[in-house]
Amino acid sequence: MNESPLALVLEDEPQIRRLLCDALASVPLRCVEAGSMADARERLAQECPQLVVLDLGLPDGDGKRFIGELRAWTELPVLVLSARSQERDKIEALDAGADDYLIKPFSKGELLARVRALLRRGGRSELPLMRFGEVEVDFARRRVIRAGVELHLTPIEYRLLCAMIAGQGKVLTHRQLLRDVWGPAFVESAHYLRVYVGHLRHKLEIDPARPRHFVTETGTGYRFVI
Repeated sequence: MNESPLALVLEDEPQIRRLLCDALASVPLRCVEAGSMADARERLAQECPQLVVLDLGLPDGDGKRFIGELRAWTELPVLVLSARSQERDKIEALDAGADDYLIKPFSKGELLARVRALLRRGGRSELPLMRFGEVEVDFARRRVIRAGVELHLTPIEYRLLCAMIAGQGKVLTHRQLLRDVWGPAFVESAHYLRVYVGHLRHKLEIDPARPRHFVTETGTGYRFVI
């Protein structure tokens, strides 16, 4: 017998997680639960869900950042459930890579209808690993390994790496990368970007002076090449 699809439910309130899983069982969906982004990364390393349902207010960070991490390696459908009702919050979550946004409180019927629509749309469920050159990136566990040795990347270095991998092959403008990694207030701070791209080249390129993966697009931005 075929198993029902699997949903990752990321919500820090246990009672709400339980209610969501009970509701999703009628789709039918199986659920794996996580109460924090760290928990969710571990679940993703162990499971292959077909859907992610998450709140934005999490104990170890903003859910929008978690969505950005996901989009570096997967097209899994993402449904945000949040009490944040401002238009800005919706726009930022959708720009980060969410597929849909539902404001709390909501009805069970609307939740299930949106979930069914996302499952029909589908999306690839890749393993959370990326390899280029001597480097392996384990997105679920936030580990970066070069030639068998685990490297330390600062939070900004890791976010920049994820943003560049998510846009692989495309020219990513200075403003786009600054907005995605540092935030809208930093879109004019191109010197930050130059410094941190230099850090990634030093840590991840075989020859930082002649980068093969973190390529400069003069006057425009950068491009990540596998």
